[in-house]
Amino acid sequence: LKPLGSGAVCSVFAETPVLPTGLTPSNMSSTCCSCFPVLVRRSRSRRKMQPDSSPTGRVETMEDAMRLERDRKGSWEVGTPLHSPARSWTSWASPVPGFKRHTSSNASDFDFELNIEEDVVASSTHLDTDRHHCFDAGGKARSKFEVEQLLASPGNLPPPMTAKNREDSIRSVMPTATHELLAKLPAKLLKERTEQAQLLRRKLAKGATVVFISAGLAGKRFAFQRAAELGIKCVIIEHPDSWSANLVVDGTVAKFIPVDMTQSSDAIFQQALQHIRALANDPQVGAADGIATFVELSVPLVSRLCEALGLPGHRPSCVDAARDKHCTRAAMAAAGLPTPRNSLIHKHSELVAAGQHVRFPAVLKPVSGAASLGVKKVCNMDELQKCYSEVVEELSTLVISSGALIKADPASTTGRRASESVNLTVLLEQYLDGTEVDIDVVMSDGDWVYAAVSDNGPTLEPYFNETWAVSPSLLPREEQVALKELAVGSVKALGFESGVFHVECKYTSTGPQLIEVNARMGGGQVHECNLQTWGVDLVEETLFAALGITAGPMVQRNPLSGVAYCYLNAKRSGQVASIDALAEIAKRDGVVWAKPLVAVGASAVGPQDGLPTWLADLVVKKPTARKALDFLFQLEAEEPVRVA
Repeated sequence: LKPLGSGAVCSVFAETPVLPTGLTPSNMSSTCCSCFPVLVRRSRSRRKMQPDSSPTGRVETMEDAMRLERDRKGSWEVGTPLHSPARSWTSWASPVPGFKRHTSSNASDFDFELNIEEDVVASSTHLDTDRHHCFDAGGKARSKFEVEQLLASPGNLPPPMTAKNREDSIRSVMPTATHELLAKLPAKLLKERTEQAQLLRRKLAKGATVVFISAGLAGKRFAFQRAAELGIKCVIIEHPDSWSANLVVDGTVAKFIPVDMTQSSDAIFQQALQHIRALANDPQVGAADGIATFVELSVPLVSRLCEALGLPGHRPSCVDAARDKHCTRAAMAAAGLPTPRNSLIHKHSELVAAGQHVRFPAVLKPVSGAASLGVKKVCNMDELQKCYSEVVEELSTLVISSGALIKADPASTTGRRASESVNLTVLLEQYLDGTEVDIDVVMSDGDWVYAAVSDNGPTLEPYFNETWAVSPSLLPREEQVALKELAVGSVKALGFESGVFHVECKYTSTGPQLIEVNARMGGGQVHECNLQTWGVDLVEETLFAALGITAGPMVQRNPLSGVAYCYLNAKRSGQVASIDALAEIAKRDGVVWAKPLVAVGASAVGPQDGLPTWLADLVVKKPTARKALDFLFQLEAEEPVRVA
């Protein structure tokens, strides 16, 4: 223990605490009274005091940085480490700042369909919006939390803190063990784009405790396996019967905390907050270093938990703006970015003025919630009036009972009107023609460090079903650059500074236009697509952001491969007769995976009868994007899932 005098720093076993903002050694009392509570809290948090063999004080070289050791590790270790196959690295053009892309010679209508079940009983929830239906894989109804976040985000979650309250929150908490390591490093070491710098980031993350809010569907298992590979102690907060509880048994995650996810948003927030704070007294995992999610509906909740606990994360106001379509458009306009004509509609009398301002064709969509829910193209004023009346009437007559959206029973007094929770405001927006693309963006310290463009095939009209995607983009270079600049500019306009973002845009007849910004890693095949194409692991980058570690993914100049993927849509209605061909396809060279999404005997819906059923998940890779896409089309033509 060093005496704290002028310019001195209090430390225990060569550990330098990170002082709250505005508090420095020079303005603290020389009697050390100001830091005594910190020392007491630290001594109580250790089960065993040991000398620190890592470099003392601040380090300057990469060699010393790699010898740093984490304090307050906790006793839990990954049960069975999982290892990914080695991947080769080549050189060519890269989606990172500072590199110029080289050219190569190998270079919709929307419809509103809200599924409503009679006499539905709410059960467990597995929050995920990667799939297009309103019910989870087991056919169970959405919970109260999901209803709020789908249709009235952010629901009744706490409002964003003021700047002062946010600062007070940060000052009141102990610096995390990860922050203590970061405080010893010069920023320049983590800004390097080298293999050694990425190894350093992984070392800093190893042993950290990260809390995940919602596990999503079982298809997200890979994300927790990757966290385990990095040596991260994962804690999952989910509904009691979630599939993810089994991850504790096999040693992939350290702890599973059951919380009733059918409750309202504020109830879940309060309980999650208590559970996360209690981790500080758990000798196995220790205090949380970060909070993350891969599930869209949990992003607003995670942002508020991070804010309340003084942990790295998105500001809730930024998340709320991204999930509110009108606020997003306002932020775009304020930043001088391309913005389609749009108008808010609160009541029927505003329809004419909105139609005259936006003009036709246009798209009518709920202002809040998931982008694929409640969207319809209208071509004239008559269609606008008819569509608006149908949507508002339908939503107004629903009730929320046991957390589920159901049709109101005139004879029943149970449930409450959905209109009490659902935002019935809609947005009329200029219809955007052209090609849709995805841009996966990694931000760090206020600027982008990675932005990869992939093309989406035309949606299956009139249901806005996805068809296929390919990476890297096959669009002309100048269009890719414009789309990338718009995606990054949109993320910045909303106020985000760090994290992983899935940005959806269109290149229209008038140039690039934004569809939406998702403040989390893209779902479905997005992770595998970026990993196979550029060698960038978006799970890893998500974890670095959650821990406050500066990102700088090492990306070579040449894409590792061209990748194409799709959800195989049913072409006709009937029953699934066979899925045997998928097993044979999965063995072919260039097939990353071929996963069935239906079982034999299941009912399938074709586009002539409604929203088409997704039959299978296909991902392929070839030396170029064009060859990968042609291979995917070949597999689709074989109809590997037979519907009779």
